[in-house]
Amino acid sequence: MSAGWCGLALLTTWAAAGLYFDVRIPWLRAPLAVAYVLVVLTVLVLIKRRWLTAGLTAGGFTLVLAWWLALQPSNDLDWQPDLALLPYADLNGSQVTLHNIRNCDYRTETDFDVRHYNKTFDLGQIRTADLYMVYWGSPHMAHTMVSFGFEGGDYVCFSIETRKEKGEGYSTIKGLFRQFELIYVVADERDLVRLRTNYRQGEDVYLYRLRGSPEQVRAFFLDYVRRVNDLHQQPEWYSAIAHNCTTSIRTQRAATDRAPWDWRMLVNGYGNELLYERGAIATNLPLAELKRRCHINERAQAADQAPDFSQQIRLGVPGIEL
Repeated sequence: MSAGWCGLALLTTWAAAGLYFDVRIPWLRAPLAVAYVLVVLTVLVLIKRRWLTAGLTAGGFTLVLAWWLALQPSNDLDWQPDLALLPYADLNGSQVTLHNIRNCDYRTETDFDVRHYNKTFDLGQIRTADLYMVYWGSPHMAHTMVSFGFEGGDYVCFSIETRKEKGEGYSTIKGLFRQFELIYVVADERDLVRLRTNYRQGEDVYLYRLRGSPEQVRAFFLDYVRRVNDLHQQPEWYSAIAHNCTTSIRTQRAATDRAPWDWRMLVNGYGNELLYERGAIATNLPLAELKRRCHINERAQAADQAPDFSQQIRLGVPGIEL
């Protein structure tokens, strides 16, 4: 089979999957996907002119793609309680007030009280940016979060996630289609970090200090603030490839300021290796030793409800002085 026909087969598979996952009337999904494949197969069998067969197959894909691209995300659905309230920010000179900072009080992963608060930060007091890498099974993939530290010991953490409706679970396959809206969760570290170290089972969390001047950290923080406000005004789709927890960090920056593309931005479990090579995290230790010392699960479990949770989990992390 030629490369062109292989390409058409892939397009047909994607179009059928798009119908199966994204048609908004549940009982129509499977029949439409099956019907689409049957029509393509019928065209292949009955029409002998290969150029016409290829054209009709490509045309069918184009119609499905046009419908798919027209699907619109929403901010007005029946969301999970911990994702129901969107954060947003007010900027007034050097003062940034973040609204709806989440600080859930967990008893278990699924049993918690949802709490939010507002807090004003002074851009002149921003000092640090830290990267969290969370592994939940495969060493190839991780969830990434970025936390910003301010003079006086305050931290605010950003986690780019799928905004799930009640009863909805995450699926990597579904994440390739238009199943989830995108959300930037803005939260206290005792929420976002402690959930993953103290309450979820089988997750390993690593904390790396990102190198950068206060001016660079401030610009990085404002990138997040702008995206938070964008999503508060206009919802967007999550994409497991184009708009996920790691690629969104890169694309939220101006095109001229983006780091060069690397395959490890997609297979992001190797992101620490990429940052190490580029000197963006501590390089005075072998990477394996750095990773060992940046593993914070035990410290987080020991700190648990402590008011200085953020300080305790950073003790001994290379590149961090408290």
